[in-house]
Amino acid sequence: MGQQNSGEPRSLRTSVKGPLMFSAFWAVLAFVATLIFASGGSAKAPRFDLAFIAAGIAFIVILVVLAMLSMSHKDNAENLGKGSGVNLSSRNSGHAGHAGNAGSGAGAAEDGGDESPGGGIR
Repeated sequence: MGQQNSGEPRSLRTSVKGPLMFSAFWAVLAFVATLIFASGGSAKAPRFDLAFIAAGIAFIVILVVLAMLSMSHKDNAENLGKGSGVNLSSRNSGHAGHAGNAGSGAGAAEDGGDESPGGGIR
């Protein structure tokens, strides 16, 4: 909360407009769909009561889900984007006879051992 400076617009994640507009869009869509499909044809009267109920439920449920998702958001730590701590190549891992190079025989060749048909696994 201390990150917001007065006079500056809020970011999309902390703003209220985005989730409200998203919920309103789906509420209107639920209203129209319920109004069309609940009446049972053009010869019958449209069911506005069911359409308003469906729109209200859609609006509230989507708004609550978006609020829960925005509260559970957590930024990644700074060191996660640096690529440290993971050996992406099994050739550079330093383990002779590692399962990643078992088929190539590279582990036994680096080790000074003989190259066997099993790929350097003794």
